[in-house]
Amino acid sequence: MARGAGAANEARTAKHGADGCRDSGVRICPLEIAKFDLYAPDVTASASDAPAPRSLNEPLFAVVGRRVVSISLYMLLATVYTAGAPLWWLLAGISDMAAGHARKRPRLRALGFFGLYLGAELVGVTLALAKGLVTLDGRIGGAARYVAWNAALQRGWTQAIYRGAIWLFGMQVKVEGAELAARGPMLLFVRHTSSADTLLSAVMVANPHHLLLRYVLKRELLWDPCLDVVGKRLPNAFVDRRSPRSQGEIDAVVSLTAGLDEQSAVLIYPEGTRFEPEKLVRSVEKLSELGLPHLAAIASRYERVLPPRLGGPLALLTAAPDVDVVFLEHTGFEGAATFADFWGGGLVGKTLHVRIRRFSASSVPSESRDTWLFERWAELDDWVCQHAQA
Repeated sequence: MARGAGAANEARTAKHGADGCRDSGVRICPLEIAKFDLYAPDVTASASDAPAPRSLNEPLFAVVGRRVVSISLYMLLATVYTAGAPLWWLLAGISDMAAGHARKRPRLRALGFFGLYLGAELVGVTLALAKGLVTLDGRIGGAARYVAWNAALQRGWTQAIYRGAIWLFGMQVKVEGAELAARGPMLLFVRHTSSADTLLSAVMVANPHHLLLRYVLKRELLWDPCLDVVGKRLPNAFVDRRSPRSQGEIDAVVSLTAGLDEQSAVLIYPEGTRFEPEKLVRSVEKLSELGLPHLAAIASRYERVLPPRLGGPLALLTAAPDVDVVFLEHTGFEGAATFADFWGGGLVGKTLHVRIRRFSASSVPSESRDTWLFERWAELDDWVCQHAQA
């Protein structure tokens, strides 16, 4: 393994120079720059290097084609759901009783949530498309008003689904430090456990304070009609985690830091994927193989979180050195990590614990930011473990 690592280092030096870096606005060193989500320990950039926020550039036919397919599929699902509702509810109830969950009713609750989600999607995308048609995609009324309207629609959509889910699954919510996320500018680092994370950041940060969150999201989420139509009208970055052009993905993330003010924030999920014990083991091994023993040592103590993938987070920290860093930490949504968990009642009766911590820009070190972030993530892991044991 050591000989392989040495050969890789020589190859990187030959390709990127003596320091193993590629020159550009943001540099990822000294790792292979071919993958956006690698554990890159050093990033250099400045706030002035950040271009204006930009949306994902796609050919028009690709966008139209995807939306025709996704919206048609959601309409079909809604039709099947509505037309067969009595049958679906009967089968779900029988399934609950057969599984010994007659009182808990996890499948009936999950079926109710599917209806809520499909309804919110169709209402949201209908309103969004209608607004785009009436305003000629924001040309009438001005770009600022168009962004504000779409942000308001996003707040309503997320609030409706979140409140419905909390009620349907009989969950309780306990929040610490909500006031710390009341104003921007900030870089918002969020723990990733399930698809519900996107709702949580909106409900806890954006909605109550009318902040505009600039999301870093995986491109696959564009198959959600509302996220596709509304999300692309707002300053978000939909990144391709498997892209061979990782520098382009980094640039898209960095562009979100341009023009941050008291009413805006950039949001990223440093883990990049949902937690699984096997993923944790592989991540720690990968850190060691890449010659990052100090990070591997910290990550080896993690029990319920994954090590942060540093490409995006370090690029943001470097591009916006004068912006506070806020951590949105939570536990309770693990029961929705997989469909099997969700369908089996993983959310029913759970308590959602949320903790928000804010670190001033001056408290974030200018060097060894990778270690600083890994240590903050270790504190998050300790907090999650405490609630799991309780």
